[in-house]
Amino acid sequence: MTTNKDFTALDLTAAKVLVVGDVMLDQYWHGGTSRISPEAPVPVVKINKTDNRPGGAANVVNNLLALGCNAKLLGIVGNDPAADILQQLLSVQHAAHEFVVADKFSTIVKLRVLCRHQQMIRLDHEEDPTNISNDTFKELYDLFARDLSNYKAVILSDYAKGVLVNPQPFIQASKALGITSVVDPKSHDLSIYRGASIIKPNLSEFEACVGKSNSLVALEEKARNAIKINGFEAMIITRGSQGMTIIPADRAATHIPAYGAEVYDVTGAGDTVIAVLTASIAAGLSLERAAHLSAVAAGIVVGKVGTSSVTLQELRAATETHKELPTGVAEEQTLKEIIKLAQARGEKIVFVNGCYDLIHYGHIRYLEEAKALGDRLVVGVNSDASVKRLKGESRPMYSLAQRMEVLAGLKAVDWVVAFDEDTPGRLVEALNPNIIAKGDEHFKSIEEMPASEGVAHVLKNGGSVHLIKRTADVSSSKMIEFLTNQ
Repeated sequence: MTTNKDFTALDLTAAKVLVVGDVMLDQYWHGGTSRISPEAPVPVVKINKTDNRPGGAANVVNNLLALGCNAKLLGIVGNDPAADILQQLLSVQHAAHEFVVADKFSTIVKLRVLCRHQQMIRLDHEEDPTNISNDTFKELYDLFARDLSNYKAVILSDYAKGVLVNPQPFIQASKALGITSVVDPKSHDLSIYRGASIIKPNLSEFEACVGKSNSLVALEEKARNAIKINGFEAMIITRGSQGMTIIPADRAATHIPAYGAEVYDVTGAGDTVIAVLTASIAAGLSLERAAHLSAVAAGIVVGKVGTSSVTLQELRAATETHKELPTGVAEEQTLKEIIKLAQARGEKIVFVNGCYDLIHYGHIRYLEEAKALGDRLVVGVNSDASVKRLKGESRPMYSLAQRMEVLAGLKAVDWVVAFDEDTPGRLVEALNPNIIAKGDEHFKSIEEMPASEGVAHVLKNGGSVHLIKRTADVSSSKMIEFLTNQ
């Protein structure tokens, strides 16, 4: 599990990713317009600049290289000038690549005409995908099988241009070696990707496969059904300005908000998302953290014109912007929303509870160990009435407000919240933390913890529960007893 690491320390140089898919050449013709054509009611654009960029799966590799990853691209091209331009672009960028040159196939070219950063028209040059022969497919797979063991993750970048008409050999070979496979799908039949580790459709692609979803609940239900049927480990659905939804097969869904300001161009945003997502997972980050980073990256790239990538420096700077959250003493409802935002960013929330009537060394050590289990620590504190019921009429020695203020001042504690019940089950269900920590002075095993502690809720939602060893011969009761006997 990823613990309390700042995204600014992220290093993706160890991420080794192999990309297979539909490669293409993206061309941009830039110009200005000041008149309407006399031939038809359309603007006349005077071209003053042309720009060639790697597109499709080639743009995915471009994004991986910008992040500092070790990446290689495999694809199919035609024997034509567009393939030569594409290979020159990749060579200049020191992008490792191998292409199978196919007869009766033309390299895919997408030509965009822009005027003052506004796309006027897009012209696609592409062949019938069925023109790719079985021998060509086999040659591509042989390249893949030869290189696969050298990589930690595989991206299958499907643009429905023919290269991944049958992705199963790539998925099954990856699965056999325990290598994560991440698919950017275009087919309306999700079953062709069965067995993939992670599948990342956008909302329209997903709904084209399973039908419309009128709520996030319905979206998650349909996604979980697709995951179960096809043996995926997780699904990530990008939802444009609404952010993205992460649905792991074995735990609760996470909804991440969209980041970024003004949208100039969404071209290649999906390539950026899958590149950052896969690189982060290959570097050891959790699915949720990797998805959060990819959401931040998408917010950066849509602010650029044309097929673009995001550098690691840009990503670090952007995550710094989103890092700060209010901390300290909080009302339950307010804290509930703050925790949702933290979890949407991929942070793991640890929950502990107690009376904390007289803070001592044992408490501090316990709280520090609990914090180390995740990224943020919430301390639930029994109300004065609750403490009296648990400890007797002479307690607490300090009021709820005083106890909460002391806890909030401790380095390990992010948030402090009160609850009036004797046990924290209701509060746990309301806050929905990822992890519960308990001291072993009260429970000797997780199995013996009653439902009123909230343990079952956390475990059901894919979280975890930990027992922390008590510091011997240190307790509030002993300290109070000693003071009252002086």
